[in-house]
Amino acid sequence: MLKKTKIWGFDINITFVILYLVQVFINSGILLGYVSNYAFSKLPTNLGWRFMLGIGAIPSVFLALVVLGMPESPRWLVMQGRLGEARKVLDKTSDSKEESQQRLSDIKEAAGIPQDCNDDIVHVQKQSHGEGVWKELLIYPTPAVRHILICGIGIHFFQQASGIDAVVLYSPRIFEKAGITSSNDKLLATVAVGFTKTVFILVATFLLDRIGRRPLLLSSVGGMVLSLATLGFGLTMIDHSDEKLPWAVALSIAMVLAYVSFFSIGMGPITWVYSSEIFPLKLRAQGTSMGVAVNRVTSGVISTTFILLYKAITIGGSFFLFAGVAAVGWLFFYACLPETRGRTLEDMEVLFGSFFKWRSALKDEQRKEVSSAENGGQIQMGTKAQD
Repeated sequence: MLKKTKIWGFDINITFVILYLVQVFINSGILLGYVSNYAFSKLPTNLGWRFMLGIGAIPSVFLALVVLGMPESPRWLVMQGRLGEARKVLDKTSDSKEESQQRLSDIKEAAGIPQDCNDDIVHVQKQSHGEGVWKELLIYPTPAVRHILICGIGIHFFQQASGIDAVVLYSPRIFEKAGITSSNDKLLATVAVGFTKTVFILVATFLLDRIGRRPLLLSSVGGMVLSLATLGFGLTMIDHSDEKLPWAVALSIAMVLAYVSFFSIGMGPITWVYSSEIFPLKLRAQGTSMGVAVNRVTSGVISTTFILLYKAITIGGSFFLFAGVAAVGWLFFYACLPETRGRTLEDMEVLFGSFFKWRSALKDEQRKEVSSAENGGQIQMGTKAQD
């Protein structure tokens, strides 16, 4: 079971809080970047752009210094035979001595170290570099692993292919195409995008475990499809009109904000939560790394080709294209991604493996559980009657 904590009266899984904090900090950084750009835009041009680029070095230097004080992962330390150091790290990061000992015991069992071996330094067999895991993941996967891999990679692909980086990175250009000509107004509108994105990522933290991954993801992507299509319509109307259309300008701005809101409340954070909890422990590092690689490659492609794209098919057409990609993503999520809220790793073998038939497989498993419980109840009653 995952540990929970109370935040403002809500039961929140600590694991998910940590995953969401990553998203919160990323979006807060984007927002601070927008705000600082707005502030530096008041400086002379020859100074402003230099400050805009150079200020990013400050948190980087701070992060580099903080990393020097970070301890190694206790699991990695155990794999290297450094039990004493692993024990110290676990003592610092656990709620109690008993929890620390239990976690160390679990790690030792997974590493094949005898439980009665408590020396600070122990000899361990050389571990492979994951060759067997890669074969199990890519060459000879079971139906369940294949299904999990496709879902893990697919959700990362559609997160970026639906155009979020195009909106975040090129929002001033989008607002310019929408008819906002003032540099000051474009920067203010961009700050509004960052603020909206950050606020809704916080809202999502309290909805994930209450609503579930699947309903929140489908609602989020459905809203993204609608807002992208409407944004494409508004920008197309502006592009084909000889005079300014205030209603289309307002509609385009509203749809940009709606899009980042829908993305932040579901698609953005759920991608990382979902892909982290579906892979078996043995395959988790390699499986999630493949998903992240697809995420970053897709992000790079979208970021570097967006200007070429909208010059080729117009700014409105590019967002119709993103809406189409998001719609395909919605169909993929609806057909292939089962709900994982409250499920253990053992349950994943039932949920995954049948692709489009996972619902019937889950119902069959539930019927077996009910039948088993009923049979157990009858046996127990019979035993009592004999007593």
